[in-house]
Amino acid sequence: MASSRIDLDAVAWRTSSHSNGDGGECVEVADGPRGHVPVRDSTRPAGAVVVVGAGAWAVFVGQLKTMVVS
Repeated sequence: MASSRIDLDAVAWRTSSHSNGDGGECVEVADGPRGHVPVRDSTRPAGAVVVVGAGAWAVFVGQLKTMVVS
């Protein structure tokens, strides 16, 4: 059986533009292998990474953009 592990050693992580500047809870994403978007908690860079399909990520981000933040 082939491994389904995605190599994330060389990805460049970027923090959400909505993260606060004092080390608060942040989400980071990276450009992963084609069709995949790795997501992690920036306060735990050695922690778990969730890899989301690019289509699902686009829907998720699109829905966030429609929300009103107060």
